[in-house]
Amino acid sequence: MMRALLLAWSLGPLLWQLRTSFLLGEVLVGGGVPAGGSPWTLANYRLVLAGDPSLARVLLNSALLGGVTTALTLLLALPCAYGLHHLHGRPRAWISAGLVGAALFPTVLLFLSLLQLARWFGLANHLLALALPYTALSLPLAILLLRAAIADLPSELEDAARLDGLNALQRLRRIVAPLLAPAVASTGLLVFLASWNEYPIALTWLSRSDRLTLPAAMGRIASSSVFTIPYGPFAAATVLGSLPLLLLVLLFQRWIISGLTQGAVKG
Repeated sequence: MMRALLLAWSLGPLLWQLRTSFLLGEVLVGGGVPAGGSPWTLANYRLVLAGDPSLARVLLNSALLGGVTTALTLLLALPCAYGLHHLHGRPRAWISAGLVGAALFPTVLLFLSLLQLARWFGLANHLLALALPYTALSLPLAILLLRAAIADLPSELEDAARLDGLNALQRLRRIVAPLLAPAVASTGLLVFLASWNEYPIALTWLSRSDRLTLPAAMGRIASSSVFTIPYGPFAAATVLGSLPLLLLVLLFQRWIISGLTQGAVKG
């Protein structure tokens, strides 16, 4: 019984949003069935797919930006985490505390500063330029997660590689990185999700319709009408925007679960 209640609590909002995406506007607002026939329709999906911007283009922008951000973050975070792991004493404690503070720092407080930097360097309306602040904001948490995963690896592996004459970069590339594949996958997914869902920075940096990301485009959909709230199109955009994330989680499910549970149990 408890499992059924938890399942209903978790899936209820999702199923309600899916139902809303297939209903006519007058049904959602008025609550009655139109005289012309069925209240169910695909008009909401056709509207968001053919809109300005097209939702397909918006999803492509978000996927491209998320992929670049994830690649940059992991490329920088892995050697940083490896170096942090091999520090000892107070320097490691200070750097770790600084990373925790940076990871918990409210992003909204950086909003105006990032906007001013975008104006100074001419980065407005450059989609991939958003990968720079996104990477900077994602790095602290990524370094902490990967450092915890590195600490869980047996030290004997690195000792043996050191005796074989491998330097630090070779040990990272040949020994540590392959063993951290699950942790890298789970960390990468978290970075991708943060980039996919980021709203205020994208809203201010991007004004051209063909450069919008999903949250910024959905903000336009929500404010597209002055007198009515477009519940149906907004729900349709939400459903379509969730499908790539669902597919991504299903594809990397095994690695994600392994990465999230790495270090939870030590024998």
